[in-house]
Amino acid sequence: MKHKRHILLIAVLLATAIAVAFIPFDSAAESHEPVATDQLLLVVEPAGTNSEMLAYEGFYVAFNADAHQPNYVAWQLTCEHANAEVTTRNCANFAADTRVAGCATLDDYRNSGFDRGHMAPAADMKWSEQAMDDCHLLTNICPQDRKVNGGPWATVEKNARKWTATHGTLYIVAGPILTDHITRYIGESQVPVPERFFKVIIAPDAVPPMGIAFLMPNHPFQGGAQATVTSIDNIESITGYDFFSALPDDIEADVEAQHSMARWQHPKR
Repeated sequence: MKHKRHILLIAVLLATAIAVAFIPFDSAAESHEPVATDQLLLVVEPAGTNSEMLAYEGFYVAFNADAHQPNYVAWQLTCEHANAEVTTRNCANFAADTRVAGCATLDDYRNSGFDRGHMAPAADMKWSEQAMDDCHLLTNICPQDRKVNGGPWATVEKNARKWTATHGTLYIVAGPILTDHITRYIGESQVPVPERFFKVIIAPDAVPPMGIAFLMPNHPFQGGAQATVTSIDNIESITGYDFFSALPDDIEADVEAQHSMARWQHPKR
């Protein structure tokens, strides 16, 4: 994915998707046409959503200038990327993307009591210094409870990297649920503190294709990551987003209804 810092129109993404490499599905779906990588990462948002599409090295951000954080972040995670290492970590510094209107500032997060929570995690971007640098921009960041960020949210991130070895390339979308009733704000910019976060994941090349979702409170809770497992269908009903609509209808319906962690952890089940 080429690195582009300027704001992109969704129409441009659709056009460029034609030129990217095509990803085949498993043999059970050989009758379907393959789907372009970029198309799998596109999310259909409700009409009227404040959203500017940004393309960084390794991930897309649908940025909400009013909320000073992303509506969602989408990326492809391969086994190679999940196990890569960058040669230096000098690039891993949080920074505002000053070219993006409405981006939060470092001062907004300072002494706020909340972590700068990555939506696309740094450990998924170790394959590229530019991607590592980009994922520390505040356009990819939300105010996140420290125990959630370093606990169950991190567990889901680690699991996804492990799953690439068993289930192949993953397509991941994560973000805050900004339609909840917000009562907490941080910084001079008054950055809303989300009450919940979501993450949806598909493995279209698994046999058969697989899907899972997580709906995570932004405060400490019991049960760990397992307690937050849900279906992609449920996340769609909460957010109004349409994920993975480029999939053939039968595959989309199947993977978006799934909600079994055991199947991901133990593929033979």
